Amino acid sequence: QVQLVESGGGLVQAGGSLRLSCAASARTFSGYAMGWFRQAPGKERDFVAACSWSGGATYYADSVKGRFTISRDNAKNTVYLQMNSLKPEDTAVYYCAAKWAYGSMWYRGQAHEYEHWGQGTQVTVSS
Repeated sequence: QVQLVESGGGLVQAGGSLRLSCAASARTFSGYAMGWFRQAPGKERDFVAACSWSGGATYYADSVKGRFTISRDNAKNTVYLQMNSLKPEDTAVYYCAAKWAYGSMWYRGQAHEYEHWGQGTQVTVSS
């Protein structure tokens, strides 16, 4: 069982930055494709960003492209989401997710395809 623990959320003013971290318990972390999703109150969980198991491929929602960057450090079993130029509409609970994908090109899946989820971290952007 893979456990994912997000951290780094908080309150920030519009235009500011935050870096979210997601620490994974899996010894085989490097074989997992990783994704970030977010859910605002009363809304569905939306895709934000994803990276392949190797980290060589990344994918972003149009709403965050150019502002957010997903990266991973396999030595630390951690995936990051650097969020710059934050907007009030970025306010949500952010979740990281993992799916075993070693050797494949899978990394652009939908939420239901991911196998493991963290508990989420709140990001609030004030105007």
